Amino acid sequence: MKLRSILFLIALSAVSQSSFAQYAKDAVRFSTTQTGSTSRIKGIGNANVAVGGDMTSISGNPAGIGFFTHSELSITPEFDDYTNKATYIGQPGSASRGNINMSNAAVVFYNQLPKNGGGNNGKGWLSLNWGAAYNRTNNFYEKVQYGAKNNANSITDYYASLANNQGLTDGSLQAWAAGQKLIDAYGTGTNFTYKSNAFPGVQQAGFITRTGGESSYDISMGANYNNKLYVGIGLGISELRYNTNTSFNETGSATVLNGSTPVTSGYNSTYSQFQNTKGEGYNIKVGILYKIIESVRVGATITTPTFYNINDSFNEGLSNTLNPGASFNNGPVEYALTYDMRTPFKFAGGMSIFLGNIGFITGDIEYEDYTTTHISDNADANYTSSYDNGIIKANYQSAVNLHAGAEIKIVDAFFLRGGYGIQGNPLKGGASTKMVTGGLGYHLGNYYVDAAVMNIKGSQNVMQYDIGPTTPAAAVNAVNNNIFLTIGVKY
Repeated sequence: MKLRSILFLIALSAVSQSSFAQYAKDAVRFSTTQTGSTSRIKGIGNANVAVGGDMTSISGNPAGIGFFTHSELSITPEFDDYTNKATYIGQPGSASRGNINMSNAAVVFYNQLPKNGGGNNGKGWLSLNWGAAYNRTNNFYEKVQYGAKNNANSITDYYASLANNQGLTDGSLQAWAAGQKLIDAYGTGTNFTYKSNAFPGVQQAGFITRTGGESSYDISMGANYNNKLYVGIGLGISELRYNTNTSFNETGSATVLNGSTPVTSGYNSTYSQFQNTKGEGYNIKVGILYKIIESVRVGATITTPTFYNINDSFNEGLSNTLNPGASFNNGPVEYALTYDMRTPFKFAGGMSIFLGNIGFITGDIEYEDYTTTHISDNADANYTSSYDNGIIKANYQSAVNLHAGAEIKIVDAFFLRGGYGIQGNPLKGGASTKMVTGGLGYHLGNYYVDAAVMNIKGSQNVMQYDIGPTTPAAAVNAVNNNIFLTIGVKY
């Protein structure tokens, strides 16, 4: 199996060769998960570490399960709307899509422990509660579209660079490009150089569609000691599904040999890639919550790395039509690989201040060191993980994530919520992702309905080929508007 040719989807300054480096990017992509939560917690910026008593505790801070004094059941569907605005060589482009998912479904079982001495003195271990939940922790749905006239270079320059560095290995991308008359050897005898056949001034267009996500199935328990100290532990079984379909089209004019005579011909070439990735893994989470005084809570969690086993299938193909001339098509050719991956540890701490029956304010801080993300090659003779692990250490960094929010009771049984979050970028020099949230809640007896909206803004640079400093990049600004609805019952 040959090393696959990568069209870089995220700008990595140190990556400038055709390689398996895609796995380095995927490893970090699959590490940037969020705590699955209810609409209540979404509405306060996803801050949950020091709140307790919410179904989010099952997957967030399991110590919070100890606050429950009854059993409870809830579901949280979501609607996501994604819009990406791209600028490529000064030309704007945009694409959008929407989808519906199940964000959270959870159940807590309240288990009161035997009272000390047969009396209810509120001392010692008071309850040991259990919870189970499904959470969507990462969403890969995205659509990117851009295009412009490029007077500086062509993707055929990239093919020529591969040919000069690696030769025309049979079945390689550069060999396809030569066979489709996009590049040629210029020179005499053994003193030649592969160069693009294209004239300056090509029209380029890129299309990217991503689908899939990561989900977690969590089982947790939390205990209550003296209504003061709460501890918990949980096991998470993770599942990931990631699909990306990328095509890069280029049209222009090129010098093509007709026998030994050079002629000018129009060309219409498309390089396509498709990736399908599936994986399963597990992690363990421990948490603690403590009431400093009745109105002030502090909490902390430690989440172990998620240990994934991943099956990856990558396809690439190249087509070209000459006018006048012939049509060519190579591929798609599939390259499959199974590997193991370890995500970073995650450390989180938080504080909540409760204002009697009026409401509360809360905030969290999380820390992850993405340079510790690690890939193991799983004894595959065609792949060595050291290069990708080197890319991870050289191009990624530790990140700090912040979440803050508040809940206020506006009238009896009605609640108003708001929050803000900053997600640190694991890529060196990358911009942070900003999140603004809001929500409403209505609680009546044993039933409740909560709704939340979340606006997320982020950015990325998309490079469809790499030829050094003159490589064109699409600056993509993403806006996600998500709506969540939680319906719950206590029993």
